[in-house]
Amino acid sequence: MVSAATAALALLTGFLTGAVFRFLNVPIPAPPNAAGILGIVGIYLGYVVLDHFDVGVDLLSYI
Repeated sequence: MVSAATAALALLTGFLTGAVFRFLNVPIPAPPNAAGILGIVGIYLGYVVLDHFDVGVDLLSYI
């Protein structure tokens, strides 16, 4: 589990990065609306749930 300090630093880093992108008037490399952000959250939750149940296939072992 991630610590509160690590989560706060990640949020601060993301905030500052977003501010720099806005200051430079360049588009952010993230979804520009709530639906896109919820999609990213869904991807994360799917990963965490399958990891919790230890379900998956190691595709790199086939290389």
